[in-house]
Amino acid sequence: MIDDIITVFWRDWIVLKRRLTKFILSRMVAPILYMTAFGWGLGRSITLESGSYLDFLVPGILALNSMNIAFNSITPVHAERIYHKSLEEYILAPIAPAAFVIGKILAAVLRALISSTMIIGLALMFGASLERLMSPSTAIIFLTALTLNSIVFAGIGFLAAMKIKTYEEMSQVNTYILLPMSFLCGTFFSTATLPSALRLLIELLPLTHTAQLLRSLTFGADLSIGSLIVLSIYVAIIFVLDLRAFRRLTD
Repeated sequence: MIDDIITVFWRDWIVLKRRLTKFILSRMVAPILYMTAFGWGLGRSITLESGSYLDFLVPGILALNSMNIAFNSITPVHAERIYHKSLEEYILAPIAPAAFVIGKILAAVLRALISSTMIIGLALMFGASLERLMSPSTAIIFLTALTLNSIVFAGIGFLAAMKIKTYEEMSQVNTYILLPMSFLCGTFFSTATLPSALRLLIELLPLTHTAQLLRSLTFGADLSIGSLIVLSIYVAIIFVLDLRAFRRLTD
């Protein structure tokens, strides 16, 4: 099982390694724009008791970025299934279905974590205060939260790749699911400012828990164990759905 996972993961790593420079440069654009426009531009007119708006913004950008990178990194599976028909090679190979799902998700998580590391470096260059993350215990929990969030949205991307039939429908997942979460799940402002009914819905979503968890760690607040549990539940549910969807292709 482990050998199968490594095989699937290693194939994606070889592809990423050949394009690593382009990947890094392309993933720097959006975070730089966010930190310039909101952190330096709008942020200079916003005063927070706990620190600067840039400090508040960085955890939200990390949550948002890991969501987008993880999801978009795994959507090529859709093209492999619908257009290239190369997914059939994995189906015919003596690889366990669970190993294929895990390998693909881990490859997407790797991309998300590489991109997140770049954002932390950029945030420090922009003047963000991230000293609390230097603690080993805090850094481990911070990395765990980012990883869980990446797994959740890589799993959503995998499920969409298994279910959706056209490229146009695939783009609609971004429009109707990822885009609303990008702006409403506490990435740029606190969900406490939202109307009660909307806030109740928003606080059920995984990105909200990731943003709140990362922000609490950045500002030294109490650790939200509940958010870690919620993200872990999402991971378990989505993995079961992914595995079931992939197995249907092999039947």
